[in-house]
Amino acid sequence: MAATKSALTYAPSVRARRLARSLKEARQRAGLTAVQAAARLGWSQPKISHIENGRTKPGVEDVEVMLTLYGITSPERDALLTLTREAERRGWWTNYADVFTGSYVALEDEASLIREWEPQIVPGLLQTQDYAREVIRAGRPHVDEHELRRRVMARMARQTLLRREPEPPHLHAVLDEAILRRPIGGWDLMKDQLRHLSKEARRPNVTLQVLPFAVGAHAGLEGLFIVLSFPEESDPDVVYTEGIYGDVYLESPEEIKRCTLAFEELCEMALSPEESVALIDAAAGD
Repeated sequence: MAATKSALTYAPSVRARRLARSLKEARQRAGLTAVQAAARLGWSQPKISHIENGRTKPGVEDVEVMLTLYGITSPERDALLTLTREAERRGWWTNYADVFTGSYVALEDEASLIREWEPQIVPGLLQTQDYAREVIRAGRPHVDEHELRRRVMARMARQTLLRREPEPPHLHAVLDEAILRRPIGGWDLMKDQLRHLSKEARRPNVTLQVLPFAVGAHAGLEGLFIVLSFPEESDPDVVYTEGIYGDVYLESPEEIKRCTLAFEELCEMALSPEESVALIDAAAGD
């Protein structure tokens, strides 16, 4: 299982991952091992490995000397240097670097399709401000009010992704029915959240399904996961999962296929989008 913890040197975007993959392929086409390339560049072998694994952000000068060594000429050379400069751009989330410490938000921002299985709470992209505050406070009981407000603000800023123009990503979420029945923050707050969920489900770029209690055992019993897909076919899907011990990113084809198939099974077992919205509306009425 190819897992990467959130404690990376920096949070690589999709472009940064694409650059790392391209540099590794260029070295291999040149017939050089990582050790040989490092020796010719006068670098340590770990530096090459960290760049190729996306753990270190290479500067333009570093990429230039690597491409020269590998014999890469234009137009490929120009394209990779442009990609290097794009990978260095700061995203909106860097204003919340104290909140978003991993790679997820950078990857989510570039995704064209977000498939999410959520067994416990309303997905972050669909939470109301009051609901988000209660969820964050429950997960971080010792947080002070300043940090709590900061985290809620960051979550609300993240939600603008679904309203982005011209091409927002498509969110397809499957929620366990328990989410609708758990009164986080009390019933009045929960009613507002359910009404908001019903409204968001009617967006053209949002598909929402509810997995009813009657299903019994299902493919999502091991916990939440999110499959991110990207516009460029050359960018492989990434699976994200999280827990009390941190974030994990799965990138091996086997793990991605397993999670994709699990999500498809959950969709087949869940209520249709229309039936799901009806159940959400009924739960809000109750």
